[in-house]
Amino acid sequence: MDQKSYQAPTETASYWRNTAAFPAFTQLTQDIEVDVAIVGAGITGITTAYLLRNEGYKIALIEADTILTGTTGYTTAKVTAQHGLIYHELIQHFGLEKAKLYYQAAMDAKQQIRDTVVKHNISCEYAEEDAYIYTNTEKKIKNIEDENNAYQKLGIDGELVSKMPLNIPMKSALVMKHQAQFHPLHYLNYLIKAISDSGVDIYEHTTATNIDFGDNPTIHTKDKKKITCKHVVIASHYPFYDKKGLYFSRIHPERSYLIAVTTNQKFPGGMYINAEQPTRSIRTTMNKGEEVWLIGGERHKTGQEKETLDHHKELETFVNENFGIKSYKYRWSAQDLTTIDKLPYIGPVTANEPNVLVATGYRKWGMTSGTAAAMILSDTIRNKENPYISLFKPSRFDFDPDVKNFIKANTDVAKHMIKGKFEIPEDKLNELEENRATIIRENGKRIGVYRDTSGKIQHIDTTCTHMKCEVNWNKAEHTWDCPCHGSRFTIDGEVIEGPAHKPLKKIPTNEER
Repeated sequence: MDQKSYQAPTETASYWRNTAAFPAFTQLTQDIEVDVAIVGAGITGITTAYLLRNEGYKIALIEADTILTGTTGYTTAKVTAQHGLIYHELIQHFGLEKAKLYYQAAMDAKQQIRDTVVKHNISCEYAEEDAYIYTNTEKKIKNIEDENNAYQKLGIDGELVSKMPLNIPMKSALVMKHQAQFHPLHYLNYLIKAISDSGVDIYEHTTATNIDFGDNPTIHTKDKKKITCKHVVIASHYPFYDKKGLYFSRIHPERSYLIAVTTNQKFPGGMYINAEQPTRSIRTTMNKGEEVWLIGGERHKTGQEKETLDHHKELETFVNENFGIKSYKYRWSAQDLTTIDKLPYIGPVTANEPNVLVATGYRKWGMTSGTAAAMILSDTIRNKENPYISLFKPSRFDFDPDVKNFIKANTDVAKHMIKGKFEIPEDKLNELEENRATIIRENGKRIGVYRDTSGKIQHIDTTCTHMKCEVNWNKAEHTWDCPCHGSRFTIDGEVIEGPAHKPLKKIPTNEER
């Protein structure tokens, strides 16, 4: 199809965010005392509050921005235990029993979502679909065969197939049957109403910055308010407090990209992802009777890619080559965190702090992992036995593969910290177009320069306020991103997501001095 027959979006916007409406909540303006304080209004925080809402606890749920503006609103929204080629690897590193626990946790989460949808008749496009992982490379055929062997050992309902419903080139594929997909924000909107109606206090624009630990921990907010409680749940994607667990050294952030399009073909059902790089994830959803295809992939470490716009273009090319784009609806990107052993951290922030719980590191599979985390955390708070607590405990540190990956991850951080301090950026200030940014050096100092749509220039200090790495400009999202630990900032330097709490420093331009 002639690519000029449709117009690509000029700005990024999530399909999910633009097809759902949300209630608004006030900012916390006074000190409060509760039983459970939950930080982060994404799928983990909201589901935890939902599971605890009728248990007699006084609960407060706080969000630094507005509800569902984080990773949950930018997902592919697959509700599946097929998390890439993971089960053969888990068996090799951790043994059969732990691999089976991982699978069961994901399937329990899927069942929790399904049961909630059915019980409350939630209109969220929940649909059971088979999930396929396929390859077009000879090298990955062996990996898919190994994964199939792992499926058989674990009793996973799946098999190798030579054909898929989707007409796309492939050499081999592995199907996991009876998985699901949904509209995550329609689902969570119901949960938000349920917890609000049940007396859970929800506060937006309330940023947690610190914790006083103890039997009754206290959360401190950016606006100097205090929340005293018996249990803290850190469900803020990146843990807002990472000093005790040193999470910045044990997880790494990656960005991936998605587009929403209509095509010239009818979708045959199923959910799809390839085994090799670059990743291609494929599913559909219905919007006002129209079939919308959601295509994702193109992952890279946050802040370590110069031409971020190219990733949306690569996804666009992929769709055109295989299906043909009829209309291009949305484009957006997401940030995900991966732990050094690929298992999420869910449980006490450290072994010595049982009242402060954390959930992070879902490795792009947040719908099932986030729900499983909520189930584990709510059981922990209720002193209820849960079979998955020991598997995901954040204080674990297994020799293989943790040590090797720990060293690798932190060597990468050190490399980018040094690179940012000593690189000599190209001075392209005279060529800087409107609504664009570049990096210059002035008197030896690295400065981020942005020219707005009126031609006005503004300067920011590119030194990240977390651990002093140097941020880079993200052309696709118009943000300043840290290549070390994934902090992201607005054009003006305000924090979008942590681990940084403080904004980038603004520097006066020559005209302002």
